[in-house]
Amino acid sequence: MRVEFAQSMINAFDKNDNLVFITGDLGYMALEKVQEKFGERFINAGVAEQNMVTVSASLAHEGFIPWIYSISPFVTLRPYEQIRNDVCLHNLPVKIVGNGGGYGYGIMGATHHNIEDIGAMRILQNMRVYVPFTTSDVEQAVEQMIADKSPNYLRLNMGGKINHPVAPFAQWRKIKDGTKGVVVGTGPVTENILNSELADDLEVWVVSVFPIVELPGELISSVNATQKLVTIEEHNGECGLRETLSYHLMNHLTSNIKILALAASGYPTGKYGDQKFHQAENNLGGEGLQQELNAFIG
Repeated sequence: MRVEFAQSMINAFDKNDNLVFITGDLGYMALEKVQEKFGERFINAGVAEQNMVTVSASLAHEGFIPWIYSISPFVTLRPYEQIRNDVCLHNLPVKIVGNGGGYGYGIMGATHHNIEDIGAMRILQNMRVYVPFTTSDVEQAVEQMIADKSPNYLRLNMGGKINHPVAPFAQWRKIKDGTKGVVVGTGPVTENILNSELADDLEVWVVSVFPIVELPGELISSVNATQKLVTIEEHNGECGLRETLSYHLMNHLTSNIKILALAASGYPTGKYGDQKFHQAENNLGGEGLQQELNAFIG
């Protein structure tokens, strides 16, 4: 999604005269055209993420819409106090962009992974989190973020590749119908269920904006009808999709509902590999996911 994000920034520049782009010394072979387009409004802050956030808060206070970009853990967890105090407490329209959410940076290891970012960001006051599902979502998410007067976090990853039509970017989207269970996923990892052998029997939804305030009535009806719900996220279940969805469902579900919550639990094997390896070892993909679904649905 990085290429699509860079193009979205270039497209947005001509429509908005108050955008500023700040990178934490990252973006080689991706942001060169953004730098060319933004000119003096493109700033390389260096390896100084805390300062980058504070500078962006000052720019936002002066009427600019700053976009700060880095690898996901570097732009969320490292400057977390500055995001909380300088940006969110003052409700400033700083746009935080983290590339490689979840296990996106693969063999670079845990320091470059981020399976806590959605939860960490969504609990901050005034913050809204955007999680695109496909590459076509990115430009629409960027447009919504520019219009939003509050702080935002955009989680980039590899775009989902599926054989189903996807509605325009929105918080809730129903991807397909099914009768044996309901799936609610966030992010591209949802494609692993859509491309599985059991996909034909499952109703699949994607949620792309946090926090969640209310649930679609159709979703609640489907869960009660099938009595089986699967959640999937390349993120910790705690403070992630599993937790927030469970809270909102409590007052709507019948007592017989069964839930399978698929989430990232870290590094079960103690080894490092590419993104698909880490998904598989957490039963978010591969044979482990298929076995989980077979046992739950079949």
